[in-house]
Amino acid sequence: MRTFGLVGYPLTHSFSQKYFTEKFENLGISDAEYKNFSIPQIEAVDEMMHHNPDLCGFNITIPYKKKIIPYLHNLSDAVQKMGACNCVQIKDGTLTGFNTDVIGFKQSLKPYLKPHHNKALILGTGGAAAAVEYVLSELNIAFHFVSRNATNNVLGYNQLTKEIIEEHTLIINTSPVGQYPAITESPEIPYDYINKSHHLFDLIYNPAETAFLQKGKARGASTQNGYEMLVLQAEESWRIWNS
Repeated sequence: MRTFGLVGYPLTHSFSQKYFTEKFENLGISDAEYKNFSIPQIEAVDEMMHHNPDLCGFNITIPYKKKIIPYLHNLSDAVQKMGACNCVQIKDGTLTGFNTDVIGFKQSLKPYLKPHHNKALILGTGGAAAAVEYVLSELNIAFHFVSRNATNNVLGYNQLTKEIIEEHTLIINTSPVGQYPAITESPEIPYDYINKSHHLFDLIYNPAETAFLQKGKARGASTQNGYEMLVLQAEESWRIWNS
């Protein structure tokens, strides 16, 4: 039985197991299974692989997209550049890291982009933010990171002025703020300055409409959640594992 899975902690929000299990059933794939591997420390990944000798590949989610890198033998060009990996292929004992978030984010975002979406705010600085940064750079969209703690290269939420919000018409939430079950929470941006020129993208898919997206929509912004991105990255993972 070929085994695939998702590595992260915690995995109460996991999309992948349900998606791949249904995919295998619908396509009549009887020689594959997809498991959740909820490991409290990244060091447990070696033991996980030891106990699952049929493991052919796995996805990585919060909080290990960057921490998995030292355990890999080969890195795709994208992973080398961004320092974040969400898909590992295992072949003959060799672990190769890929980032399918890049394809998922780029393909799901592009239909919503308009010429004035030329400056963006990336909320959060984790592994998913690295994929967003990579794609925005490819699309020649200028961006700033935003986090709770400001640094030389990162804005603090309390530094977001009317001018900054109005100038950056693309706002992408890569943080887990607002994810189920904390569905009333939202990133602390000044929503009063959002307008119909803005597009808000939340990488969260559960709930389907986060408080972040609700507040943006109320101000006239276009919005999208992370579901399509997840489907696209899952399909790209499957392609990689079977290549």
